Parts: sequence; structure tokens; C-alpha cells
Amino acid sequence: MSPIEWFTGLHPILQALVATCFTWGMTALGAAGVFLAKEPKRQTLDTMLGFAAGVMIAASFWSLLAPAIEMSEGGPLPVWMPAAIGFLLGAVLLRGIDMILPHLHPGKATNKPEGVKTSWQRSVLLVMAITLHNIPEGLAVGVAFGAVAAGLPSATLAGAIALGIGIGIQNFPEGLAVSMPLRREKLSRRKAFWYGQLSGIVEPIAGVAGAALVIIATPILPYALAFAAGAMIFVVAEELIPESQSGGHSHAATAGVIIGFVVMMTLDVALG
Repeated sequence: MSPIEWFTGLHPILQALVATCFTWGMTALGAAGVFLAKEPKRQTLDTMLGFAAGVMIAASFWSLLAPAIEMSEGGPLPVWMPAAIGFLLGAVLLRGIDMILPHLHPGKATNKPEGVKTSWQRSVLLVMAITLHNIPEGLAVGVAFGAVAAGLPSATLAGAIALGIGIGIQNFPEGLAVSMPLRREKLSRRKAFWYGQLSGIVEPIAGVAGAALVIIATPILPYALAFAAGAMIFVVAEELIPESQSGGHSHAATAGVIIGFVVMMTLDVALG
């Protein structure tokens, strides 16, 4: 039995688990960059963060919003309304978490943590920032596989796999973006790697939860897809793009966004 045959034979929730374990593994692979003898240049890191932002923007439309709008056709509400409601709810929830959860962005000049006041160490706050990124990513992959299980024509297994691959690719620079600042915080390379990869553990949890939820309650699927898109766009606009532009390499970061968008669009259209 080939790996593809094995994967397609799994229950959709298990497919979501496998896919999000892959995205978690890519976070770990990026975090392993801390073992390199020389830290990557800031321009390289900014480009990679821009690339991650481009992937998430493309995934939000091609893999989430467009199917959500298509699924809403023929329903009791205007076709745009479920996607709009879900999108806004996703962004509002992430904003609420952002306001409450203590975290510290590695790319920002200020050393003042966001969220409620805390005595947590800087290393923990840095990890929490990337963990916040990973929640909507895992949710998006899980909801995509749940949509396939619901048997909707606009949701395909290949499209869900493409989304998982795209999210995994963009997780590589995110893992690197947290492990390197942890190393600069005087943590050992091993601890910096450990905490860096640990930031991705929320993806399998969110992925399984998202897949299970939409399988149980299929009518909420358009809202769930758009919810994941809104959450991801919030992360892109609030954190990824500002961080990628803060190092003085705006052109390289912008090029990363464009390339990331094209890569994710190509994956989704070609496979989905």
C-alpha cells in the first residue's frame, strides 16, 4: 500500500491529525535552524516571514473563503453573509486572544509584552507569540479535511492536502523566527529548539478540533472556513507583515509575500 492510499483510507479526523502533525514537524524543522553555526541574516528572515504571510493570504482565499462562499449558494441567507460573519468572528476572536494572552513579538523594537501583565520570562513570551500564530493555521487545515468528510462538491481531499502542504511550508520560517530569538536570550541550542518546536503543538490540537466540529455540525461549515480565514488574516496583518517590514528590508519582505502567495495559489489550483 502506497502512502497516498494509506492516507486516503484514514478517517477524516485522522487525516487532519496527520496533516497537522506534518505542519508541526515543519515548525520543528525551522526551529532546528538554531543548530546552524551562523545565524541567518535579518534580510533572509524578513523574506521568509513575508513568504509565510503570502502563503497565509492565498490560503485564506483559495482554500477557505472561496469554498465558504460557494457552499452558501442556495441557502436562506445572501451568499456573501456566512463568509462575512465567519471572517469577522475569526478576526475578533484572535484580537481577543491577542489582548489577553501574554506574548512578546521577536521582531518588534519594544520589549514591552502584549496582553495582560505577567511575570513570565521573555523566552516564554516569545514562544507564546508564535503559538498564537499556529492556532488558526491548525484550525484551517482541520476544517478543510472536515469539509471533505461532509461530502461537499467544492471541498476536495487534494485541496485539503494542498492547504496542509502550504501551511507546512510557511511554518518553517515561523519555527526559525522563534528559535533564533530564544538563542539570543541565552538559552542553549537544545532548549531554543525544544521551545521553538513546542510552539507548533497547538496545530494538531486545533486541527482535530476543527475537523471534528464541522463533521458533527455540517451547517456551520461555511462559517468555520471563513472563521479560519479571518483568524489567519488577522495574524498576517497584525504580526507577520509588520515583523517582516521592521528590519529595514521592506523590498525583500514584499517579494517574499508575492512569492508565497503564488506558491500557495499554485498548490491549491493545481492540486485542488
